[in-house]
Amino acid sequence: MPQIPLHYVDLRAFCYATEDEKRVEQALRTFLPEEFEIERVESEGHYGDRILVLSARVENADDVRHVLSRLADLEELDGLLDELDDRVTENTELFLRLDKQAAFGEEVRLGEGITFRAKVEAYPAKKEQAVDNAEEVLERLRDEE
Repeated sequence: MPQIPLHYVDLRAFCYATEDEKRVEQALRTFLPEEFEIERVESEGHYGDRILVLSARVENADDVRHVLSRLADLEELDGLLDELDDRVTENTELFLRLDKQAAFGEEVRLGEGITFRAKVEAYPAKKEQAVDNAEEVLERLRDEE
């Protein structure tokens, strides 16, 4: 994939008190390059339970390509293309929710548990341009499969 019209990709998952931190980290690592640093922030739930927020920001072009190459495994890629207008914000960000349980098994599916947010390059910085650029990226992913 030559030019990547994404400034960065943020991935985030919550690890609740009932979950194994190592398993949640492994699920997040399904999308990340090897040895990529994951930030950990402890938080507290409504009832005082511990919630660990695991997140990573991928900015280097090769690392962004790696994350995108994992998205190429999405079976729902065509459906995703149809939903781009709903998934790209006025701030030119593309949002996806990925299945944390599937990711633990190294499968890539849309679902709940992992938030994917990508800042889409757009000049001028308008939603319509960002949708076009995001569409270009996803179509390239699909065609390279």
